Amino acid sequence: MPTHPPIIHYAERPHQKFNLIWAAASEKGLWVLSYGIDQSEFIKAIQARGDVNPIYSEEQLAPYLDQVEAYLAGTLHRFELPIDWTGMTAFQIAVRQAVTQLPYGQTASYGDIAAAVGNPRAARAVGGVQANNPISFVIPCHRVISSDGSLHGYGGFGGVQSKAWLLELESKNN
Repeated sequence: MPTHPPIIHYAERPHQKFNLIWAAASEKGLWVLSYGIDQSEFIKAIQARGDVNPIYSEEQLAPYLDQVEAYLAGTLHRFELPIDWTGMTAFQIAVRQAVTQLPYGQTASYGDIAAAVGNPRAARAVGGVQANNPISFVIPCHRVISSDGSLHGYGGFGGVQSKAWLLELESKNN
């Protein structure tokens, strides 16, 4: 009997700064969260995580997008959303879970995260994991900065300027 790929529901909401905010979730939790891209790019991001069947559903994604909207308005400081870690390596999961522990409005260096996952010499590997973070905002890779305090690399729409904007949002609403 053939098995069908799991369904991943997805939807989007407009945002003044980031154009469209896209979210996708499995029955286990958040699958992908991205912004500033079109629907076809987002579907590719969904499918990059595994063999799945993306289905558009505003209703299914409303709780996720409501929290993202509140975060971007500066009124939500901690996400209460499950994350589906399927398809990620143990190291990716460890790094991304460590990053989710960074408090709102605070930063850590790539080296700090490497040390937190038990591999203090893996700062570059942490950077690589964060550069391909499939779940923007909720896994707050914008809070990870260089050891000298500078803002290096940000894979999301708008690059380092978006990273600076997110850090400023958190700073003024903390």
